[in-house]
Amino acid sequence: MSGEHVERRLAAILAADVVGSCRLIGMDEEGTLAQLKALRKTLFDPKITDYRGRIVKNTGDGALVEFASVVDALRCADEIQCGMEEQNTDVPQDKRIEFRIGIHVGDIIVEENDIFGDGVNIAVRLEGIAEPGGICISEDAYRHLRGRVDTAFVDRGEQQLKNIVEPVHVYAVAPLIGARQTASAPTSTPTPRLSIIVLPFANLGGDAEQDYFADGLTEDLTSELSRLHGAFVIARNTAFTFKGKSIDVKQIGREMGVRYVLEGSVRKAGQRVRVAAQLIDAETGAHLWADRFDHDLSDLFSLQDAITVELARVLAVRLAEVESRRSERSSSADAFDLVMRARAFRNRGTSRENYARAANLYEQALQLSPDDVQALTGLSVVLAGNSAMMWSEARDEDLLRAEALAARASVLDPYDAHCHVAMGLVRRMQNRLNEAMSEFEAAIRLNPNMPSAHAQLGFAKVFSGRGEDALPCFLEAIRLSPRDPQLFLDYLGIGMVRFLRRDDDGAIEMLHKAIALNPNFSSSNLYLIASYAMQDRVDEAKAALASYLRSGTAINTIALVRASAYSIHPGYLTQRERLYEGLRKAGMPEE
Repeated sequence: MSGEHVERRLAAILAADVVGSCRLIGMDEEGTLAQLKALRKTLFDPKITDYRGRIVKNTGDGALVEFASVVDALRCADEIQCGMEEQNTDVPQDKRIEFRIGIHVGDIIVEENDIFGDGVNIAVRLEGIAEPGGICISEDAYRHLRGRVDTAFVDRGEQQLKNIVEPVHVYAVAPLIGARQTASAPTSTPTPRLSIIVLPFANLGGDAEQDYFADGLTEDLTSELSRLHGAFVIARNTAFTFKGKSIDVKQIGREMGVRYVLEGSVRKAGQRVRVAAQLIDAETGAHLWADRFDHDLSDLFSLQDAITVELARVLAVRLAEVESRRSERSSSADAFDLVMRARAFRNRGTSRENYARAANLYEQALQLSPDDVQALTGLSVVLAGNSAMMWSEARDEDLLRAEALAARASVLDPYDAHCHVAMGLVRRMQNRLNEAMSEFEAAIRLNPNMPSAHAQLGFAKVFSGRGEDALPCFLEAIRLSPRDPQLFLDYLGIGMVRFLRRDDDGAIEMLHKAIALNPNFSSSNLYLIASYAMQDRVDEAKAALASYLRSGTAINTIALVRASAYSIHPGYLTQRERLYEGLRKAGMPEE
């Protein structure tokens, strides 16, 4: 073992790189290199000197810098980005030089004039995931900065960085905050579309325990909303500076650079807790949505989790609707707008028309941005859904394309739960049920609060002949999102399981709930008809069958019902014979 001394020290590491440098150099090699040299001389190097940084290495289009203080590192990075914004004021978008910056605090190995180690590698990888003109920091850096800088952060959650073994919790510096927003130099940077601040929920009960509950709910909801695709959420440490203050929503919107403000209250009433919330347009002050959530008072921490997830899910749907209406008024929609419109149509209900309109919008989004993960997964789910509902006119081709779209999305972002749900749906339709269940389980590991992943795992188990194991999946989906636009599927799943287990009373109860939410969904009606018939409630079965046939459904014989089975698993097919027996008793023709 070598006795050579290795010098180590704790340091703040800043990694910076130019966005699209190869493209810029390809367009104008001499001009770009001259600009980079001038920027180093007039902006980059002087700021590093001002904040006592040491340039470890300069590459042609980036730099690695060591600081003794992470506060100095952040302030230096922020001023560099602020200076770049000013430099780019009148420069066309395709010719702008923009930096990405990553900052990490960690142990480094010092060797002559260079530094090495995971601390350096993490800073470099953080730079790689930052937005153009943006700054990403690690949780280690965030802990040192919290409460020491007047800067807001967006919680981007755990990220699996390239060649870094353990996931790293990442925060992005919120734009339009601190040094980048001054009275003398107002910025013209547009407000991010899905941008929101969750103001501290008010405790209307006066009970100190309720105060902790309200604060916890605010913090958890901020984190949960940060999981939304494309969301820009002001960090809780900034949001809590408004606690107990009289606020002007429009002013907060301008100061924080957000489009929406969420405010709410908590009140204890007997043995129940009522949480009220309202979403406000920060530009106009208009109230866009309001709702209340009542729950039995039990363990406050468990209750906090339940309300957080439910409220976040409802808000995701409402924000998609609002953004869809905004984009419809726009004369030139981009990929983000089109994805929001598509999502809004899917949220309106599972129907052939809604799916067709969503598919068209996803197609338009992909024409503008072929690698948009949301558009890829959204279109994949719609195509697989069309195949499942027998709405597709080219079922095999649609399923192959859905598979290709999901595979492409997974390559682009393997840690996006929606990618796994999309591939799971495809595998389920291909009767590769074990693979489908693995995909849904992977989605749940990445996002345990994703109701569609739980529900689809339930259906995969049903179609594998494991109905008993499927019930907890549907119940969890309902618990997570009791107001979900796809809630009818959860009730259908429970109804199917109960029918196949010969619990016809329980099946009828659940199937009525499913039909009330989506009256024209074939499977719900077929299982209800069979449930009545198997209880010898023949008149009700015949009436339900007549109503179903009047709807103009294409699945109107037992032979066609057989052909529409979602699985070829022997155990499921054996259980499904009971469905055909019930339909036969109700009077459905064989052919």
